[in-house]
Parts: sequence; C-alpha cells; structure tokens
Amino acid sequence: MIGSENAGVTSSNPYHQVDPALHPLLEAVPTVALSMDNLALIRSQSRLPIPAPDLASASVEMSVRTIPGPDDAPDVQVIIYRPPGRTPAAPCILHLHGGGFVMGSAAAMEGPHRMVSAALGCVIVTVDYRLAPEVAFPGAIEDAYAALCWVMDNAAALGVDPARVGVAGESAGGGLAAALALLTRDRGRHAIAFQHLTYPMLDDRTCTAVDPHPHAGQFLWTAHNNRFGWAALLGQEPGGPDVSPYAAPARASDLTGLPPTYIATGGLDLFLEEDLDYARRLMRGGVPVELHVYPGAFHAFDLALTAEVAVQSRRDGLAALKRLMMASIPD
Repeated sequence: MIGSENAGVTSSNPYHQVDPALHPLLEAVPTVALSMDNLALIRSQSRLPIPAPDLASASVEMSVRTIPGPDDAPDVQVIIYRPPGRTPAAPCILHLHGGGFVMGSAAAMEGPHRMVSAALGCVIVTVDYRLAPEVAFPGAIEDAYAALCWVMDNAAALGVDPARVGVAGESAGGGLAAALALLTRDRGRHAIAFQHLTYPMLDDRTCTAVDPHPHAGQFLWTAHNNRFGWAALLGQEPGGPDVSPYAAPARASDLTGLPPTYIATGGLDLFLEEDLDYARRLMRGGVPVELHVYPGAFHAFDLALTAEVAVQSRRDGLAALKRLMMASIPD
C-alpha cells in the first residue's frame, strides 16, 4: 500500500537558506504532493526547462531501440546518443532517469544527453525502465541490468569500449545506478568502470528517520513524496527489515569492490545525509569518491539554467565524467 503519512516532517521552512539565484526555479516549478489521484496528470506534464541546443549538441545522432528485457518480462526501450566523429571504441554512459521511481522518462533528458555526448565524445544509452507502482521492485533494476548486459554484449556494434562503460543517474535514477553497480558486482558477469550519482535516492529509511534533518527536504522533493515513491517501488511501507540493497543501495552491508564514484547533492536536499553517509561508507570500503555538496541548493536545483550554483554543479559533473572516463582507459 502506498502511504500518505510523513514520518518526522518538520514545520520549519528554510527559504531564507536557499541560494537567491534559485528562487526563480522554485516559482517556476512549484512543489506538488504526489498521490495516486494526481500521478497520471503529473506524468503527462513536462515542467523541466530545456536549453536551446548548440551546434555540437544538434549534431549528435539519436536513435531509439527496443532490446530484450529481463527473463519473463517485456522488452526494454533505450535511447542511444552517438557523438559526431566518434571513435570505434568510445566511452559509454548507461543512464537512468530520475522521477522518484514513479515518473520521468528517458526522452526528457534529450537536451543534457546531447550536450554531454558532444562535449565528451561518449555514447549515452538511457533506459526507459518500468515505473512503480504498476511494476514494483525488482522491475526497474532488472530492466537496467538487461540494458547493461545488452550494451556490453553489443559493444563492438555500438562503437563502445566495454572497459569504459559507467552508470549514471539523478535522484531515483542515481539510486538505480548505485543499485546497478552493486548488482553487477555481485553477479560477476560484467565490470562497471564508474558510477556518477547526482543527488541519488539511496535509502528508504530516510522516510522513517527518528531525527530527520531540520532544514532539508522542504522543496520539490519532500518527505511526503519520498515516502510515496519508496512505497510504490517496494510495494510496502518503507523502513521495514527486509528491503533489498538492490532496491535501496544504502542497505548494502558491503560496499567494497565498487567502481570509482562521483556523488553530488545539495545542502538542502532531502537526500543530503543519506548521500553523505553513502560516500563515507564507500571511502571506508576503499572506493575512490569525489563528493560535492552545494550550499543553498535543494533537490533538482541544477535544472536552473543560469543560477551560478547550478552552472557550477553541471560544470563539476561534466568534469568528473571526463576524469572517470580517462581513468578507465586500460594501461
């Protein structure tokens, strides 16, 4: 059952702590409380600001493919972006979109994907995984794993270097990317070169925290929406004792053997503390981690096109991707 009550919701509103340059984004994208009554409407609406493509981005080739899905499950649609003048063995990002596990689509990321593919000369494969609550765990993660296996098995035809395939995502997509890194490590069939996680949604226990952060999670993605998303994915109330780490990566007891990791989050993001703790545990497990926390920034703040903190976060994320791809080149 999808819950509607919030555990530990604070009444404080830290609007005065928000970077003033981000105020227009809050006005343009109001915070909405998700429910089963409004989910279909919200899914049908695109509220994301889309920058005009430059010439390099416009030259990126885009194609849509349907690939084999998990065993006894439907096929999976992916969108592939190929840079102009690509090399025979380019690095590749397997991308998983955000949306709290309940909304969003691969197509909504066309603008950023074109830009990144052109700027870094990489192939991007983004996955239209099945959404909750129609399909609960493990539907989305198995779709993601099927897409990873397809990329690896078809690397030569895709012009991809299988040694330089990394995973990336934002919000719920970042959580899925982290879960995919764990699942891939444990199944042992393939090796992921890096994980690039932007304000990832990692821990269902944030919904039931006894002492929640008093200032985080007041804008765009709130405690209410977080509980809704996790309940939809899990098919039960979050915070229980038997949640798989392939659903909530923060549940994993062993983070050793994971690939180099980039994590970015906002100082006012609901996921701040779970992201910080995951980064800390990765480092204690011997995983190289680059961590960024942006003060005055709430969830999805990087959608602001001109705010300096958002511009800087996109610049940092792109630079990190470049370093991760270069670091994965075999000696």
